[in-house]
Amino acid sequence: MGRTSAYDRDDVIRAARDVFWARGYAETGIGELEQATGLKRSSIYHAFGSKKGLFEAVVARYLDEVVRVRLEPLRNSEPGPEALSEYIAGMRGAIADGSSRARSGCLLINAACGPLVDDEPEVRQLVNAYLDDVRGAVATGVAAARPDLTPASTSPLAEATASLVIAALALARTDADAAIRGLDAVGPLVAGWRG
Repeated sequence: MGRTSAYDRDDVIRAARDVFWARGYAETGIGELEQATGLKRSSIYHAFGSKKGLFEAVVARYLDEVVRVRLEPLRNSEPGPEALSEYIAGMRGAIADGSSRARSGCLLINAACGPLVDDEPEVRQLVNAYLDDVRGAVATGVAAARPDLTPASTSPLAEATASLVIAALALARTDADAAIRGLDAVGPLVAGWRG
């Protein structure tokens, strides 16, 4: 009969999330993960297959608990015209509140800003899929906010808006004021766009 796990998987994922969030994927060592989770390397590999497998579990949880919750109003099949401004206001509020989580920035943007090793294409794919998800949700919000624009006019506006959002997620870690200024530019940009 096999041994039962003497650890809580959710606790391990939360502990690993905090390390990856603070250090990024490439900069996080297996020793740091051992210390944070209380598991030995062999237990981490047994439970998650590898450091990458643990990171993938962290990302899946992060997407479910943080990202998709925030993006859901924009992903609605027919978001209201206020969905984008409410999303921006929520993000702005989270950054402005100065919580440790807000000061940590975005887990996946942090991973994207750090070095990514060439033999980890799956990590690049995770980050790029996340960024595509953000761009798609923002594009839906832009289209709902500006139904008067043609798709050809909406596309560059959506890309500019998504770029401001992604920049704010990156800047939140080092310059919250700049992140907020970028988010504050979204409303006038969307309202004033002539395409």
